[in-house]
Amino acid sequence: QVQLVESGGGLVQPGGSLRLSCVASGSIFSIAVMGWYRRAPGKERELVASITSGGTTNYADSVKGRATISRDNAKSTLYLEMNRMKPEDTAVYYCNAGLSVTRKGPYWGQGTQVTVSS
Repeated sequence: QVQLVESGGGLVQPGGSLRLSCVASGSIFSIAVMGWYRRAPGKERELVASITSGGTTNYADSVKGRATISRDNAKSTLYLEMNRMKPEDTAVYYCNAGLSVTRKGPYWGQGTQVTVSS
């Protein structure tokens, strides 16, 4: 089973930047798709960004141009960089590891709180 641990959340001012990290307990090389989701207060969890093992990325319209997802397979780490952050970006951000032939899934981290406020 894959264990995921997010970090990097916290308080950031509007217009600021943040980088979230997600470290997996094992290799993520074989995990086809990994992504970041978020759940804002009173809202359903939504996909923020995803990335395949081949490097193909996908972003929610709300963060396009402001977010960059990347993965470092050697470090078993998934990243999410966000710029020009807005108050509406406030949410708990979750790391997700998609299905893998050898490790199955999907797996979720516990989440990291991101608050965008002055």
